[in-house]
Amino acid sequence: MNHKAGFVSIVGKPNAGKSTLMNILVGEKMSIITPKAQTTRHRILGIVNEPDYQIVFSDTPGVIKPKYGLHESMMEFVNESLVDADLVLLVTDINESYDEQDMIELLTKNNAPLVVLINKVDLSDELLVKDKINFWAEKIQSKAVIPISALHQYNTEAIWQLIFDHIPEHPPFYDKDALTDRPERFFVSEIIREKIFYYYQKEIPYSTEVIITSFKEEEKINRISAEIIVERDSQKNILIGKGGSMMKRVGTAARLDMEKFLEKKVFLELFVKVIPDWRNRKNYLQRFGYAP
Repeated sequence: MNHKAGFVSIVGKPNAGKSTLMNILVGEKMSIITPKAQTTRHRILGIVNEPDYQIVFSDTPGVIKPKYGLHESMMEFVNESLVDADLVLLVTDINESYDEQDMIELLTKNNAPLVVLINKVDLSDELLVKDKINFWAEKIQSKAVIPISALHQYNTEAIWQLIFDHIPEHPPFYDKDALTDRPERFFVSEIIREKIFYYYQKEIPYSTEVIITSFKEEEKINRISAEIIVERDSQKNILIGKGGSMMKRVGTAARLDMEKFLEKKVFLELFVKVIPDWRNRKNYLQRFGYAP
């Protein structure tokens, strides 16, 4: 058997650039990207297929200390990805300060080979990059420490050789035409959530969840309805905006991205619903796909 197949887990703190790297490696936009931390909430698989190999990349939520039941579920996704991994890519920001030991403890407990990627080196200088390489080389046992810029695709090719070195011979885990394990409905909901992160500030993005309530595929158009869940009436008012202005803005931006993604016209309806404290309520976390 000459075919290789394996799982590569991408982990890091919020805003380290994990999702940008995931999209670069997969060659498709699998994970939403915003300037705000904690954008990624789920474990998202991106699958790269070639005749002689299949690499399953796993983008995970940023490693945080949980404050809500939602955060605990997000950290479970991280742990699950590490258990499955044949190789772990730790993405760190060149300007991050790792005073806390939670990330290092998490990775030290894991048995999979580790590669440290120091991201955003385009925003730094050579001296700091060398210091960071030495820091990580001393701090944690890894196969390599590589400076990269995911945004500018600097040094990202070097990652591939390390991946091939650690992926075992194995038949494909997924169909060879599969790009992800997620349905279109999931990515459509993520597009809406991405726009909420862009257009709203403070607590609003973090207290919202997006549920696709209807997805009807017709010959020339997809008709999609979605609920945006918030925790308080005041958040609902901010989300909708004066005369519905903000909701219209979000809806228009989301619809345009959906049409690119689905390669089809989209009719999108958005509704806002209040569910108090949903981030701590297990029944809603289960319903929204965050808990078993």
